[in-house]
Amino acid sequence: MNIVIAFPCLNEELTIFEVLNKIPKQLEGVNHIELLVIDDGSTDKTAEKARAGGAVVISHGINKGLGAAFQSAITYCIDQGADILVTMDGDGQFSPDDLPEIIKPILLGKADMVTGSRFIKSENIPSNIPSIKLWGNKRMANLISTLVGRKIHDAACGYRAYSSKAFLNLNLLGKYTYTQETLLDLSYKNLNIQEVPISVKYFDGRKSRIAGSIIKYAFNTSKIIFRVYRDYFPLRFFWFFSLIFLMLGLPLALFFLLHYLETGGFSGQLWSGFLSSFLMILSLTFFVVGLVVDLLDRIRVNQDRTLFWLKEQKHRMAKK
Repeated sequence: MNIVIAFPCLNEELTIFEVLNKIPKQLEGVNHIELLVIDDGSTDKTAEKARAGGAVVISHGINKGLGAAFQSAITYCIDQGADILVTMDGDGQFSPDDLPEIIKPILLGKADMVTGSRFIKSENIPSNIPSIKLWGNKRMANLISTLVGRKIHDAACGYRAYSSKAFLNLNLLGKYTYTQETLLDLSYKNLNIQEVPISVKYFDGRKSRIAGSIIKYAFNTSKIIFRVYRDYFPLRFFWFFSLIFLMLGLPLALFFLLHYLETGGFSGQLWSGFLSSFLMILSLTFFVVGLVVDLLDRIRVNQDRTLFWLKEQKHRMAKK
């Protein structure tokens, strides 16, 4: 069993060497551990420190985003024939002591993906975590839970493990981040996802690379979730809007009709007739678009299967 532990980094020269040195040299059930640092456009000595710490370094040259860094990690795992991909931050926020619990469900064949949860146990929540960040994480977790149909306590944690089946199945589009999109993608494909409690440290005064601006983070993650839900559940997505416009237009149409039956004319109420017609046309449009996109979704599903087969063949050849 070969594991790649990947660290997406941006200007982490002060911490990455120490983080790499704390990674266990051996893990039960694991034959080989490889450290991988994705240097996502750092302007400091992150790459040099990472190599000194024994890691393979992939350099992007420019900052492409956390989602793109994760894609690079997946590509590397496929090329190397890795069995498990673990992702961690390079700032020392997560504890390597939690590694055995993170990979255990995959080693036992009980999960395809394991995500660390900072909030599943109240005693693990740091006292110095900003209240706005805690509130935002809980709201995001509730939204993801609703979309995937199961309880997710922490949808944004970057401390995770993916089996080869999981990372071969992932076809992600978001460049800004990947944490929510992976949950939606793998849930849609009926892969087994588990959460395990982890400990985490928060550093006072440190600005998060992803969530440094709450408004920007909320906008970008919402955009990713919006697109993924539209692509994976087109009927629900478009028929939801169709139903809204129908519910708005139908009462106006009935009001317009009753006025005609009572007065024998349309005088004074033409506005309700025009508005109800407009809303009903919008409702019909979203209904038809939903049907068309659902047909296109069948093509996307077949493309996903083809991509999985191609990546699986490449992964299998790399293992030989």
